[in-house]
Amino acid sequence: TFTVEEAVETIGFGRFHIVLFLIMGSTGVAEAMEIMLIAVVSPLIRCEWQLQDWQVALVTTMVFFGYMVFSIVLGLLADRYGRWKILLLSFLWAAYFSLLTSFAPSYIWFVFLRAMVGGGVSGHAQGEENKQIIAMCSCSNPFLPLGKVFWLAGSLLIIGLASVVNPTIGWRWLVRIASIPGILLILVFKFIPESARYNVSTGNTGAALATLHRIARMNGVAMPEGELREPPKERRGRFKDLIHPKYLRTTLQIWIIW
Repeated sequence: TFTVEEAVETIGFGRFHIVLFLIMGSTGVAEAMEIMLIAVVSPLIRCEWQLQDWQVALVTTMVFFGYMVFSIVLGLLADRYGRWKILLLSFLWAAYFSLLTSFAPSYIWFVFLRAMVGGGVSGHAQGEENKQIIAMCSCSNPFLPLGKVFWLAGSLLIIGLASVVNPTIGWRWLVRIASIPGILLILVFKFIPESARYNVSTGNTGAALATLHRIARMNGVAMPEGELREPPKERRGRFKDLIHPKYLRTTLQIWIIW
């Protein structure tokens, strides 16, 4: 028998991981553009709607408030319905509300719609298990340290676009252009597999095996011999586990760092 982790290690790094790395890394470009957009749009909406300092600051606050709330909701939904479905939903959600933002008739609508965009972007985290598939092969993966470059590229891209678009056709068109990467990523979602680890955890070993065979076929290697073994059933984690005396110090340290 073998586990999902053992199968991924046996298959090793190859063409599948390069393509997956580029797709999942591109989500960082889309995410950075949506988050950093407020920084380059705020001065313009301040003038257009005669906003005070606290009103401008509230826009950014509400984006991250939406991110915080929906990350919990979408995380719970991903545990129940699968990572792939929620990841696709999050991209559709973020792209839809981002486009709507460009038609916001007032400040109140703008704040509400950007909070919804933040909620959609929070769902991108459901693709972390696909990133972990790449990380399992980190010993032979030369691209792994470059993962954060995508976020930086998205930040630089939105700033560069703003310097050209804002003075010419206005911030509303900048918002529309910024939603394009997220829309384009939706078109390649068929390539992204459901997490094999998730399928095994729900008892769907057939789907998990299909994903692993697909990875092996793209990489041109053989699957490990034997049958895929389900992990032992364990109690699911709960929020109060984070504040258990055993983990409290680590939890507080991580919260402070973030």
